Parts: sequence; structure tokens; C-alpha cells
Amino acid sequence: MQSLFLMRLEGLPSNVLTSRRHSANNNPMSTNPKRATVYFDPALHRALRVKAAETERSVSDLVNEAVQLSLAEDAEDIAAFEDRINEPNLPYEVVVKDLKRRGKI
Repeated sequence: MQSLFLMRLEGLPSNVLTSRRHSANNNPMSTNPKRATVYFDPALHRALRVKAAETERSVSDLVNEAVQLSLAEDAEDIAAFEDRINEPNLPYEVVVKDLKRRGKI
């Protein structure tokens, strides 16, 4: 079920209304979205709401996308670590001494 909401953004003139689409199931991969309470810095929250209004997406959609991108980046990092698992481990002191010996520091 999708409905159209009108909202007034803080800090904008009182005659400025923006619209956004709200849907309980915007994520095609999830048939049962879960609720969560997230606390944002006020400036970040305002920027997020403005972006949602300008892109005609919900705040939830934007947050879901950001979390998915962050988790995908983590998965790439984990894969990179796994690819390098057999490389030798160098103690920090050895690396610093080598840099000093070569005149880099």
C-alpha cells in the first residue's frame, strides 16, 4: 500500500511543502521490513530529510541504501583480507626500522 504524504521541513519557509512517497515495502528483497530507532545528529537528519524530499525517496530508502553500501564495502574488505591471508606478517617495528634505514623517515 503506497500513499503520498506532504511534509514541512524545518528551517524552510512555512509556505514550502514537499512530498514524498511512503511505502511499507520499498525493498523488493524484503517482504517484511523491520523497524528500528536510529538517532541522527540534527544537521545530518535535516540533510537526509531534504535529500529524501528532493529525490522523492523515503528516509528509510536512503538509510537502507547507505547501510547496504557500507556492508558491501565490508564484504570487499573481508575478501581482500582473505586473499592476502598467506602473506607474511611484518611487525610494526620492522617496517619502521626499514623505512628509517632507507631514508624515508
